[in-house]
Amino acid sequence: MNGLKMQLPVTDPVIVMVGPTAVGKTTLAIGLAQRFSAEIISLDSRYLYKGMNIGTAKPTIEEMQGVTHHLIDIAEPDEPLSLPQIQQQVTQTIVAIKGRGNIPFMVGGTGQYVWSVVEGWLPPPAIPNMRLREVLEEMAGEVGASTMYDYVALLDPEAARKIEPNNVRRTIRALEVIFSTGELFSDLKRRNPPHHDFKIIGLQRPRQDLYKRVDQRIDQMIADGIVEETEMLLRKGFSPDLPSMTAIGYKEITQYLEKEISLEEAVRLMKRRTRIFIRHQANWFKQTDERIQWFEMTPQVLTEIATFISSTDGWINNK
Repeated sequence: MNGLKMQLPVTDPVIVMVGPTAVGKTTLAIGLAQRFSAEIISLDSRYLYKGMNIGTAKPTIEEMQGVTHHLIDIAEPDEPLSLPQIQQQVTQTIVAIKGRGNIPFMVGGTGQYVWSVVEGWLPPPAIPNMRLREVLEEMAGEVGASTMYDYVALLDPEAARKIEPNNVRRTIRALEVIFSTGELFSDLKRRNPPHHDFKIIGLQRPRQDLYKRVDQRIDQMIADGIVEETEMLLRKGFSPDLPSMTAIGYKEITQYLEKEISLEEAVRLMKRRTRIFIRHQANWFKQTDERIQWFEMTPQVLTEIATFISSTDGWINNK
């Protein structure tokens, strides 16, 4: 770690960096981590799975530039990882990083990961209803993920805004809680905020600039071999119905490999779905959220954010 051990005006700092897909979080976070002797905790659900590199734009070892990263490649594509499991890993990682005298940088665009840690979400008190869950899973297999999501949107619009439409597992969990308890899933969030000093940094670009970067990224994925990567995952026996394999990119390329659509159509759908996903991310990270200090991605942004991190402004203390 080549950081400068810069002193911060709080005793228990945790830096959080959020923003939409393709805004530039990874490169900027690495540059800041080098300045502050930090280690990065990835809060991107796409980075969890081994063998899924090109389609997730996962940083390479070279791109990490010697900065230690956590919660990358921790599971096989068919291993389910629950939100409480992620929270526990993040909590343990924060403690370990601080034990080494470094600063934790939580970086990612998966909203439920970010806020579950910052706000200290506790699992809903409802006892899992396995029989109901099996029925809902069977129903999802028959009517599809989008229809199940529509049910959540009808019954609990607030919960639906925080769930990705293709996240069948989370959708089923919301319906399970609603049907089991008679209460809204969004009303059952209990919290026990951790006693850290958080500073939350948001990155933004003009929407059209962001869309252009998305298009370039997806074109580069094709050039780098996402088709071959998806083919390899399918050859290893990972079902195309797995949540990890229905992520943007892998789903469309699987459809292409199964000759359901052309490669050109797959690319078009990838770009379209990513735009929709970016709009969905905005529901998690709102411009009006006073906890987030937003920065435009200008050439001076790294210096501006480094100055902000070192200042007394913007710290959130849950003690």
